Amino acid sequence: MDDDSLFVIDPAGTDIHGEAARLRARGPVTRVLLPGGLQAWSVTGYHAARQILADERFSKNARLHWPAYAEGALAPDFPLIAWARMDNMSTAEGEPHTRQRKLVAGAFSPQRIASLRPRVERVVARALDELAEYAAKQPGEPVDLKAQYAHQVATRVIGELLGVPEGDPDGILGLAGYVEPDPQKARADFLAMQGKISALVVEKRREPGEDLISDLIAASPPSGGCPVAGVHASSDTSSDAAPDADAELVGLAQLMFNTGAEPARNLIVNAVLALLTRPGQRALAASGEVDWEDVVEETLRADAPVANLPFRFATEDVEVAGVTISRGDPVVVAFAATGRDPELHGADAGEFDILRADKRHVAFGHGVHRCVGPALTRMEVRIAVEALFARFPGLRLAVEPDELAGQGTFVMNGRRTLPIHL
Repeated sequence: MDDDSLFVIDPAGTDIHGEAARLRARGPVTRVLLPGGLQAWSVTGYHAARQILADERFSKNARLHWPAYAEGALAPDFPLIAWARMDNMSTAEGEPHTRQRKLVAGAFSPQRIASLRPRVERVVARALDELAEYAAKQPGEPVDLKAQYAHQVATRVIGELLGVPEGDPDGILGLAGYVEPDPQKARADFLAMQGKISALVVEKRREPGEDLISDLIAASPPSGGCPVAGVHASSDTSSDAAPDADAELVGLAQLMFNTGAEPARNLIVNAVLALLTRPGQRALAASGEVDWEDVVEETLRADAPVANLPFRFATEDVEVAGVTISRGDPVVVAFAATGRDPELHGADAGEFDILRADKRHVAFGHGVHRCVGPALTRMEVRIAVEALFARFPGLRLAVEPDELAGQGTFVMNGRRTLPIHL
């Protein structure tokens, strides 16, 4: 790709939807300049995204299919290096991906998700009590719903699934999910969480429980060597090496913690914000005239929790939406843009409307690398949002909507805080 007329992506994600609209005006697939000066393709069209997500000619393995990375051409301080170094189920291809996905699939079966409902309801009830107690200690002052409620629900639910001990004595959940814009801080957090999860895996080997990590241990081959801290510490291991059992377990668990926490946290915040700024639709949901599932689904469509997800790489020249993506080119799917595609949803695609009949989206991905836990996310967000408005019918924003800042990253579509009055 040459650099003529490249659209420069805002690394801070200051205006996720406005930027998506400007990108879409250039076509469903267009060239962009990512942070670090990386030339790539951005996919904002719904149909183009589904094509790419399902096409085996687009790989997520940078070591095999991104020449700039494989040949060491990237600068050491390249800000998106972590996305290229990622070595877990989300980037694996072929047999390793199938094997790892099979390991976790059982944890997200309909039966397992249904059995988790009472535990999710308890997590939500506890979080609501704590939210009320927190607000009572500072009467009249705003409360950050993201930190004091959405974070608590999202991290505790995934913690319950994975088997984090009550009270989280090792502080794993505090590190779950946040997308840290500072590469050095992000790496430090990654390694800190990796060490804590490694220790948890060791503990689960000694005393297994009824949780996903214990299930993964039971289904995995024995560890071939010394486990825990230091394994995959660089997150840049060779895909040709035989996988260490504990290293793979830690990678899978870390992936589950992060993907289970951050999107759910943002989805809760985005759904609450949408209803707080649309009293008519809030009333429809609160009265039962519209199901809360419609609230969740419309939020996934119109305000998806992930904005732009690096990376996929073309393994050969591929034509998509009338343009040719060349072999080795990086591709970023703009998930928050695809649900607002007017080609699919009409001229009002950018409007949040829980009465909308067609709420199709790809917020959870598509194809072999689609999210493994959408049923759990949908359930916990529905329970969390419905219970919040039932418990606090007078809930209101403490600031004007245009005062809310983004997360400081172009990857996620969320708010840094959500100040409210109960």
